Order: sequence, then structure tokens, then C-alpha cells
Amino acid sequence: MPTVYDSDYWYSRQPYYRKSEARWQQSQPPPDAEIAHSVLLLGDTGFPNLDGRDPVLNMAARQIAAFGSRLTVVFLGDNVYPRGLPAVGHRLREVSEARLRAQLDVFDDFSGKLVYLSGNHDWNRGKSDGYEYVARQEAFIREYTGRTDVFLPAGGCPGPVTLPLADGLHLLVVNTQWWVQRGFRPIGAAHGCEARNETHFYELLENALSALRGQRVLVAGHHPLYSNALHGGRFTLKQHLFPLTAVHKRLYVPLPVAGSLYPLYRRVFGAYEDMSHPWYKHLRRRMLSVLKRYDNIVYAAGHDHNLQYFHRHGNHFIVSGAGSKTAYVHKGGKASFTHAHQGGFRLDLYKDGTWWLRVLEPTDETGTTAEVFRKALNS
Repeated sequence: MPTVYDSDYWYSRQPYYRKSEARWQQSQPPPDAEIAHSVLLLGDTGFPNLDGRDPVLNMAARQIAAFGSRLTVVFLGDNVYPRGLPAVGHRLREVSEARLRAQLDVFDDFSGKLVYLSGNHDWNRGKSDGYEYVARQEAFIREYTGRTDVFLPAGGCPGPVTLPLADGLHLLVVNTQWWVQRGFRPIGAAHGCEARNETHFYELLENALSALRGQRVLVAGHHPLYSNALHGGRFTLKQHLFPLTAVHKRLYVPLPVAGSLYPLYRRVFGAYEDMSHPWYKHLRRRMLSVLKRYDNIVYAAGHDHNLQYFHRHGNHFIVSGAGSKTAYVHKGGKASFTHAHQGGFRLDLYKDGTWWLRVLEPTDETGTTAEVFRKALNS
């Protein structure tokens, strides 16, 4: 039974819509044209049900059945909880493999494009040996699927990697974990990476976006550039009073006043995975400085376990990290839409050239899907 302190419970009951988006169903009727290509964005899917009754994976299966080769599915990182893919013989190896196979088996007969990128958990939660973990995961996914372009950027490189999806539609993948990762991070030609250094990465990103100006561009990374949730410094009253629930959801040990030091630290100084951490802050500032020079770019991320949409400086920012878990998300602020509910985003490019965003949520374990938000993204 939820308590009055449990904002996670109360906030998750209904989605939030900015006032201007509240009548989205009436004001945003979908076009009559046929969809040319769709991109399904799923993040933080690393803890799926292993009995075939996972709501999000079954929702993805329904999307595959509906769109076939006209669909691209992008997994936005944190593909295996809690720490990526350990070495053979490790106590977590068997269950970690099972969690990956549960996802990959959905795509046995899939004729569209499948893309995985990595998050902090895939790099052993950002620890110094994280590269070994992500390299194992990349090799496993490639071998299991038989696809060579399935894990991007390859080799733990920072990217960016451009992948054409359809006429006038491109995916640009960046490895945001590279910027906040402790320990070895591959860079330069000696490690098979195009980017020679951090400055060169941003030059490559600028060049890629410039070359695609006037087309539909989706930039995908694990870390959000806007967020109304934990990694963006938003905390519930529960997290102030019972800070140990951040370690385990059942550790309801009351620590009033002292308990607020933990949220304060996360908001001001930040763990490695928080926007307030200097490394993450640097990544965010540089990425936004590049994106602001372009219009109608979609930047999609996971990381926070909820669904969020922001329209900022002429571009669109998605948080789609509710593939396995849900967590508190603040309503309001700069967000146009938020919901603490399992699900994902879908981007639809229509044959008439229009470009649409949809939020899809499973309503049961079979993947029956509800559309809870949509918006035309045309300039």
C-alpha cells in the first residue's frame, strides 16, 4: 500500500501534458498518408521478464508484425542489468545471457534494422573494467543475431556513426557513456575509432549534421540532455526521508534532515551518471551547442526510467528509459510530456514528408498497446 511519501506511486497514475499539449488527441489528428518508415525507441530493457510475458518486448513484437522491414528498432542502452555481460564463469553470466536472449529472440524473423547502443550498466556501471564488459556484449549480440551493424558505435568508440534508415531519414549514434566512463576508453585509429580525440568527435558530429541538413535526423545516445527525473536532479519526498531506498527499494530506514544530504549531493555535485557531474555536464554543454545550430533534430536517450518529451530551441528531446523499470519523473518544468510508465517512443516518417512522434505503452503482458501522446514534429 503506498504511503503519502511515495510520490513514485502518485505521479505514475496519469501522464503529464503541458497545457499547450493537453488536447493532443483533438488538435493532432494523424495524417491520412501511409507511413514510409518507423523507428521504435526502447531504453533500459536490461531486466525483462524471462517467461515470455514481458509487456515491452511483446509490444515490440506487435510493432514488428505491423511494420516489418519498414521498422527500425533502437535499444538505447542499459541492455543488461545490473552490470552488463560478465565473463564466462561469473555468477551473473547465465542470467545476463538470458536477459539478452529474451530481447534478441523477438527479432528472429525481423527484416528491418536493429541497433543496440551501450549505457553505463553495460560498461559495468562505469567502473574501470567496463570496456571488457561492453566488448563481450557487442560480440555476443553480433554472434547471436548474425548482424554486423547491430551494435553501434562498434568497439566502444565514441562515434558518431551515421546509418541511413529510409529515403530522407538518418540515424546518428553516439556513445555518450564514453565521456563519463572511468578506466580505458578507446579513441583514435589504433583502436578502430574515427574520432582522434574529443575535439575531433564534435567536428565529426557537426560535419554529419551539416551534410544531412534538410533531412530527418535522429541522434541516439544513452544519456539525456534534458530530464525531469533522478539523473536530472529531481527527487521525491520519499527519497529525502528514506534515502536508502536508492540502494534497495525496501530499505525504508527514516533519516530525516540527514537523508536530504544524499539528494543534495546528487543534484549539486552528481554521481558519474548524473547531469550535475562535471564530465556529464561537459558532454551536455558541448552536445547542445552543436544541436542548437540545427532545426528539427530529434535526440533520443534512455537512462532515466520513464518517458519524457521536451521541445527546446527548435529541436526535440526524448527520454525513453522505461523498457524494464519505472521511476519518479517530475511534472512540469521544461517538459511537454512525462509519464512514469513502461513503454517507448515511435517516430513515424510519412510518405507525404511529415514527421511524427508517438508514445506507446503496453497495457498488459501480451503487449497490447495504448497511444498516450502524439505530436507532429515538422518545422
